Amino acid sequence: MTSAPDYNQGIDTERALKFAVQRIRGDRVQIIEGIIEPVTPTWDHELAAKLVRRQIEGRVDELGCVEGSGNLDLPGSSNWFVPDIAVVPENLAKGGSALLPDQTLLIVEVTSESNAETDRVVKRRRYAEYGAPLYLLVDRIDRTITLFSEPQKIGYTQLDGPHPFGTTLRLPHPFDVDIDTSGLA
Repeated sequence: MTSAPDYNQGIDTERALKFAVQRIRGDRVQIIEGIIEPVTPTWDHELAAKLVRRQIEGRVDELGCVEGSGNLDLPGSSNWFVPDIAVVPENLAKGGSALLPDQTLLIVEVTSESNAETDRVVKRRRYAEYGAPLYLLVDRIDRTITLFSEPQKIGYTQLDGPHPFGTTLRLPHPFDVDIDTSGLA
């Protein structure tokens, strides 16, 4: 009996998948644990991200950084994330390619009905594993905000929250900025 041919022989599937998603026209997509997902935020989702962005942008400029939603690669995994907000040094933002989570100063994800568990579990675990120093989760479903810090391979070892919308959360150094969540309530 002969076995079926192995069509994946010699193909780096991680590289091929990430190459393909970068060339999808029209829509932005990300790869979550090997599954291609479109990035299609709603207006209320964008408003929540904007409220956070406005409160940090002055400090981001002072730090010589840029905030945006550029691509983040997680090498060695089948993940290619498009965060709602990532803060990165301006010199790294000029290369035009994806960055790594450990090159960020802060990553912010805003949950929606369609992605809440991904943001709460998968992205939190992966951002920690890949060394993102600060992960801010704006959970619109639970109406809370939580800051994760001190990343390790097994996850974040420090958390501040969850705090209900309407409270103020302090982003630590290098930001030293208070995030007023009353506009999220």
